Amino acid sequence: MTERTGIRGWLDATAVYRDRRVVVILFLGFSSGLPLLLTLSTLSIWLAREGVDKTTIGLFALAGLPYTLKFVWSPLVDRVNIPLLTRGLGRRRGWLIVTQLALMASIVALGNADPATDLAAMAWIALVVAFCSASQDIVVDAYRIDLLEEYQQGAGAATYMGGYRVAMLTSGAGALFLADQMSWGAVYVIMALLITVGTITVLLSPEPAGNGAAIAREDRERAEAIRRSHPLLPAPLAGAAAWAQGAVIDPFADFMRRQSWLVILLFILLYKFGDAFAGVMANPFYVEMGFSNSEIASVSKIFGLIATLGGVFLGGLFVTRYGAMRSLLVCGVLQMLSNLMFAVQAMVGYSVPMLTVTIAVENFTGGMATAAFVAYLSGLCNLAYTATQYALLTSFMAFGRTVLASSGGWMADHFDWVTFFVISTIVALPGLLLLWWMMHRGVTPQATAPATDVPR
Repeated sequence: MTERTGIRGWLDATAVYRDRRVVVILFLGFSSGLPLLLTLSTLSIWLAREGVDKTTIGLFALAGLPYTLKFVWSPLVDRVNIPLLTRGLGRRRGWLIVTQLALMASIVALGNADPATDLAAMAWIALVVAFCSASQDIVVDAYRIDLLEEYQQGAGAATYMGGYRVAMLTSGAGALFLADQMSWGAVYVIMALLITVGTITVLLSPEPAGNGAAIAREDRERAEAIRRSHPLLPAPLAGAAAWAQGAVIDPFADFMRRQSWLVILLFILLYKFGDAFAGVMANPFYVEMGFSNSEIASVSKIFGLIATLGGVFLGGLFVTRYGAMRSLLVCGVLQMLSNLMFAVQAMVGYSVPMLTVTIAVENFTGGMATAAFVAYLSGLCNLAYTATQYALLTSFMAFGRTVLASSGGWMADHFDWVTFFVISTIVALPGLLLLWWMMHRGVTPQATAPATDVPR
């Protein structure tokens, strides 16, 4: 391949970002990312301004539990139809409209609560917002995987993450800027109205080809088989048992039939471990190096966002050109080596230019690896159980990012910063070695078809 052909190949690969279906995911990503900070950091600043004590503000973080537990109700998204809306819009779009309307209403309600008199009610409303937001995430992920072709999954992951990050900037820094000009209630109304970006997108977008009729037929046949085996069992109970098997048991059983499924789960657990291990101590590291809050905000948040968006865009192109597995390896190695930039920063000490380089490298490579990883997880999902399996896989991934990475604080207490970040580089190796083994053994993601052969 000549250099001209190589450059032309990369330029041709960018065409995937102009596909209407990929652009749709950008706006749905914005709708998904908008509510997150409204129940976390933005809300905590509002509460602090109102004089709420730190212990209570800390407890408000529990409102984020639905994001971790969303796999519990994800089978409903895969199997339950919304009256009227499913018939008119389809199952995925019907669920999106319901979750977005509920999200807008709950965000407005949260903005109208008074921390001085309605703190308990405010906590419950924040939990409702998070539940609606997590539910929307379930549907958007399923819609993205169902709508896009296999070669588009990398670009879809990149545009979703791009829209998500821009939305977080909007509901974070944007909401704080607005709060200096108007009441918090008005700010939350504006944030709720911005959810309509996703609603309009849903109404103007197609419903993915589905297999709802086939699933319903299988449930009826399964219920009849259960009644034949247990003739005394009432028909409603037989139907409920058939539904539970198809919605809850079959997604697990399908995944466990995959080649080397335990190895795949271990890889999901470990791939982002090194990145999360270093990331959990990033802010304390910045503080100890002597950087001010404004320097951390401007370099880490604003400039870091730009670097991340560039990384996810390039990561999506990698997946389009080379597939998920090769992209995971290349991007994963770069992600691992980027941790050494923090070790260099620790040796240099306080230096804003050096911090800019460190953040640029870390966020850019992290964005590349995340785009490839999301595309890989999407390819693991059977299209008959998209919402359930993707929610389960991402919850398992979150375990590695939170529970395992929590040991980073102990390590930082017992080692100097240079050693800590070298260790964070080393702990990324097991995931990459496992990936190399999977590639050589042919353990690759298989975007399995629905229960029936449905054209997509």
